[in-house]
Amino acid sequence: MKKYLKTSATLLLLLALSLQLAAQESYKNETPEQKAKRMAWWTDARFGMFIHWGLYALPARHEWVKNYERMTNEQYQKYFEEYNPDLYNPKEWARMAKEAGMKYVVITAKHHEGFCNFDSKFTDYKTTKTRFGRDVLKEFVEAMRAEGLKVGFYYSLIDWHHPDYIIDSRHPQRQESDSAYARLNKGKDMAKYREYMKNQVRELLTNYGEISVIWFDFSFPGKNGKGHDDWDSEGLLKLVRSLQPNIIVDDRLDLKDKDYGWDFQSPEQVKVEKWPEYNGKKAYWETCQTFSGSWGYFRDETSWKSPAQLLELLIESVSKGGNLLLNVGPTARGLFDYRAQERLKAMGDWMKYNSRSIYGCTMAPEEFVAPANTLLTYQANTKRLYVHLLSYPMGNLKLKNMADKVKYIQFLHDASEVRYRTLGNGEENTLSLQLPMLKPPVEIPVLEIVLK
Repeated sequence: MKKYLKTSATLLLLLALSLQLAAQESYKNETPEQKAKRMAWWTDARFGMFIHWGLYALPARHEWVKNYERMTNEQYQKYFEEYNPDLYNPKEWARMAKEAGMKYVVITAKHHEGFCNFDSKFTDYKTTKTRFGRDVLKEFVEAMRAEGLKVGFYYSLIDWHHPDYIIDSRHPQRQESDSAYARLNKGKDMAKYREYMKNQVRELLTNYGEISVIWFDFSFPGKNGKGHDDWDSEGLLKLVRSLQPNIIVDDRLDLKDKDYGWDFQSPEQVKVEKWPEYNGKKAYWETCQTFSGSWGYFRDETSWKSPAQLLELLIESVSKGGNLLLNVGPTARGLFDYRAQERLKAMGDWMKYNSRSIYGCTMAPEEFVAPANTLLTYQANTKRLYVHLLSYPMGNLKLKNMADKVKYIQFLHDASEVRYRTLGNGEENTLSLQLPMLKPPVEIPVLEIVLK
């Protein structure tokens, strides 16, 4: 009898382990419908904030300053010793993000420099060991959630500080020869770094409640590079999915050849020509963009985009079925740069009246043709088409092949009617809209078309 009970217990244990393993691997078999449901809040949001913040805010001359200036850990140490963002108030950050019309915020938990914005048990290279002495992420998460914003963490796969991280072509101590790399990497153990990385990801996805996005950055396979084997991307993704099954993951783990290896494409600092595809199908995508040329705070950088340019980035992303993740690089005292504040306010002023053309919208059906100097977005649930006037036409606008499709037209910012008529003489299916000669007091006016 005892032997029978022992055998039964063993079988039950094996069954339980088998079911647990199957559950952990279920993400590999997710259906398109299941993925669409998991991604729904993100595709509805369309607009998020990226925050790059770390020790590089002190030199204030690009977040890759350690790399560009080939600094050693010893040379970079002064920034750790002086780090003290005494004006850090994440409640203000959350307020500005919300007022700008953003729905989610992704912050650097750790950037390439290796410095951690959270109280990790696996390193002393973190905010709680500086003069500041506080867990940045803990306060950040609480502030964002209080404003109803979704929270995401950026985590750098790269680490220029960890003693076991193998020096490569992107490292501040990059070399010219294989023999030089071999000499510098002698005694380093990448397996130890992989374990360190997984331990930190486990902390991030365990200690801060529900995390909506994890943004890994980045793989660069090839000679003196790093790809999925170096990170154990499969194991890392499995860990992520086991801890937070509903989380959204970017595409930088070097698993692009696997359907389950990523959730969205992440074109950086570019306007896409068309809706990005994967295996012939439209992919989920998000472009990450900066206000200027740097992700981290750069005091002397001057190539800041205008509010009109930034709004066009947002509208164009949505018009091609994507999201915009717009970056802020706070100062070393914990404030948003005054130029960033000005632009966030300008975007918020526009979004206050025109967000209906952004949230839940996507690319317009192909039957609708955008007039010159306009961008179209479309809300399928309400059957509304939005025409964004990038260059104001002063008095008249033609909509081709639309006469039999339109029920009503109005300006979105004030719900004022826009009258129209159907043309003749070979343009019988073209509408001519009677617009005011003077441009409305809106950065980019939007026409809301109610379709039949």
